[in-house]
Amino acid sequence: MAGSIRVWAPGASGVEVVATRLRGPGLEPTTAAARAPMVAQDGGWWSWERPTDDELDYAFSLDGGDPRPDPRSAWLPHGVHGASRTFDPSAHAWSDASWRGARDGRGILGGVVYELHVGTFTPEGTFDAAVAHLEHLVDLGVDVVEVMPVAAFGGTHGWGYDGVAPYAVQHAYGGPAAFQRFVDACHGRGLGVCLDVVYNHLGPTGNYLAEFGPYFTDTHMTPWGPAVNLDADGSHEVRRWIVDNALRWFRDFHVDALRLDAVHELRDESEPHILAQLSDETASLATELGRPLDLVAESDLNDAVMVTPTAEGGRGMTAQWDDDIHHALHVALTGETQGYYADFAGGTEAWPEGGPVSVLAKTLTDAFLHDGRMSTFRGERWGARVDPEAHSGHRFLAYLQTHDQVGNRATGDRISAQVSPGQQAVGAALYLLSPFTAMLFMGEEWRASTPFAFFTSFEEEWLADAVRSGRRAEFAAHGWDEADVPDPQDPATRADSVLDWREPVAPGHIEMLHFYRELIKVRRSQPDVASGDLRATSVRFDEDARWIVVSRGRVHVVANLAGRSQQVPFSGEVEHVLASWGRSPIVDGQGVRLDGHDVAVLRTV
Repeated sequence: MAGSIRVWAPGASGVEVVATRLRGPGLEPTTAAARAPMVAQDGGWWSWERPTDDELDYAFSLDGGDPRPDPRSAWLPHGVHGASRTFDPSAHAWSDASWRGARDGRGILGGVVYELHVGTFTPEGTFDAAVAHLEHLVDLGVDVVEVMPVAAFGGTHGWGYDGVAPYAVQHAYGGPAAFQRFVDACHGRGLGVCLDVVYNHLGPTGNYLAEFGPYFTDTHMTPWGPAVNLDADGSHEVRRWIVDNALRWFRDFHVDALRLDAVHELRDESEPHILAQLSDETASLATELGRPLDLVAESDLNDAVMVTPTAEGGRGMTAQWDDDIHHALHVALTGETQGYYADFAGGTEAWPEGGPVSVLAKTLTDAFLHDGRMSTFRGERWGARVDPEAHSGHRFLAYLQTHDQVGNRATGDRISAQVSPGQQAVGAALYLLSPFTAMLFMGEEWRASTPFAFFTSFEEEWLADAVRSGRRAEFAAHGWDEADVPDPQDPATRADSVLDWREPVAPGHIEMLHFYRELIKVRRSQPDVASGDLRATSVRFDEDARWIVVSRGRVHVVANLAGRSQQVPFSGEVEHVLASWGRSPIVDGQGVRLDGHDVAVLRTV
């Protein structure tokens, strides 16, 4: 384990390492912190040869300044302001030697993804505690577990999108060794792991990167300030800092996929684009490791260039999140039309042809509503059409809820707090049996009653006050009473967001869990549903009567969005009812009679 400790600090005239030698079960310090000069190397790098195999706590002093943690620190047990700790990724005894990758080597495309937040998945909020519930995911039919960001952030509780140490694993979750154990445990149960990573910005506390070098540039600006430097002076090493980080999760932690946060804020005017570079290097590593490695982009651009191969001029991502599908489902089920939901209600320049059911029909067949159409919310034309000849529906992730769409509501209320069980069942059937890769948010499958609110635990009072007041002011502008908006800094806000694992077997919850299991079983067992061919999906609907029928070969999702019982026109000869939410549908030569807010999945001969 002994070897060099290196750091890139091109502007420094001298760098010292400040190290404390550790030994013993509790890693008690065996020496006091000592300073040692580092040796300047080419390209602005500095190096120090470790004198021992013992673990070390260490930090860097630039030109005699205060010690700062390593920009590539794997472990920050003392918090984001404290010293880094060495970590040997090869020490874990992996048991997944026979692992061929997610979905037995097929990768994430076409699978069922489960997004979870480690800090609220269990009361303990750790990786080791999460392992106890992996069998629930296996029984549900999940293929890939998507873990929200684990990069070290200020405090003990938070969403993870304000991380400041992308190479580190949040100590409160168990640190890097615990994450390795979690991935190993997932693989042992046939579950792939996708890690959510944030390369577009760093959080507000503990961000010392700018002291080390030109990690940021005001050539481009983002919602968080100056952009991460991808194309200005010094960008070569910043790009390597990002790409090396991504490859490390694949190689040292056996992760199967990465979800890249808000890639539209990765401002890069150079060639190749950072995403294309990452795609090509990931593909090379996948060949080396002998298993698929996937990259999933969160992109606001509504452009399939994101999932177009780099050889064809694209960004080379495996897949991308598709918020248009979520928005269409949400508006059709809830009737909400505020903000960006307005276009999805229809009757606007984006969609003058009809109302929310017709918008939903379009997104279920075309992936995007905004495909070059006017976006009222953005005030300009947005997106580009998806060519069904060139792109499988599996390249797009469809979902009814995500951490964003729940947590960025004022109180973190789930869709289950807004619609009836039947309405949620309709939404679930439409996206889980769609031609897209499906993703559900933790607890959705049993209609969890717990919210997922926005919470933080910053130690700096000025920052806590800024977050608290900013959150309340944002929602007060939209008509919310400030007293109703949870205080992000109140420990109760996080505690209230923890899943209640008594609910999956409780009345009012177990019924939804059973239905989700049945839908996923249909998705896995029916070849017509497993297909991602957008051309093989057809939709019929009646805007006024509020019914919709999605046909995928011999499998048909017949949904009644209205609150009254009605007969949905249907002429096929039904061979089998694969799944139904309410009582068994009445099928005759005229159609399918469903209760209000009801759905049935039929297979015809």
